[in-house]
Amino acid sequence: MLNYLIIVFILTLIIHTAETLSYSLRYAGVRIGKIAVALSLAGILVLVSRTANMIQAPLTAKLTDYAKINASFDLLGNMRIILLAASLGTLIAMLLFPTFVLLWGRVIAKLEVAGSLPKLVTSVTVGQLRNTRHYIRKPSLKLSEFRILGISKRFIAINVIVTAVYTVGVLSALYASHLIPELATTASQSSGLINGVATILLTVFIDPQIGLITDKALNDETYRDRLGKIYVLLMASRLAGTLLAQLLLLPAAYFIVFMIKLI
Repeated sequence: MLNYLIIVFILTLIIHTAETLSYSLRYAGVRIGKIAVALSLAGILVLVSRTANMIQAPLTAKLTDYAKINASFDLLGNMRIILLAASLGTLIAMLLFPTFVLLWGRVIAKLEVAGSLPKLVTSVTVGQLRNTRHYIRKPSLKLSEFRILGISKRFIAINVIVTAVYTVGVLSALYASHLIPELATTASQSSGLINGVATILLTVFIDPQIGLITDKALNDETYRDRLGKIYVLLMASRLAGTLLAQLLLLPAAYFIVFMIKLI
């Protein structure tokens, strides 16, 4: 099972890195005044994330099935390792943020010339790929810079909670299926009991607020300079959310067990 765990770890890493890097794409679009084009390119990151998730989900379920026939297999410990991959992927995205802001800016400019994504991809040369090293930037983080950004603590806290719930949703459902093998199929399909709350919070509080922040940056040059720091703060809250998911894993699994028994 070690090979399966390694694959799941890597895929989880990719999923959270891709999702968190969406902030760099938004910021690149705002910086060059092409937010609509940037958002259209977000499909690339969604494709990467969903492709990785399509492979990751059944492999994670297989770890759960293996635990049913091997009592010595530490399923909970392995799930915590998978959650660690989510934290590591988010951290990697934070470190890559300044580099990808520049790279996405270049991609957006090239897309305008090419006219379509397929033409853009086919026009890429080896020399251009080599030149990407010139866009590498070191991340800079000074905590004092984040004291005057005007982002409410409630908004940050909600973002932490939403990320934690989404991160733990599927894993808690799979662990619940391990806790009640007689209702394993029902439990494994019950991640919505957890993710539903996160979806409501995301739709009502997070997405509109991020939209307002981005729109304000488009119309205010001074605020635009602060937008990068705001996105870093949001990514940091995502990182905190993945760490909080470690604490929520067991409670969420038992909550699913409780709800299933009520059905």
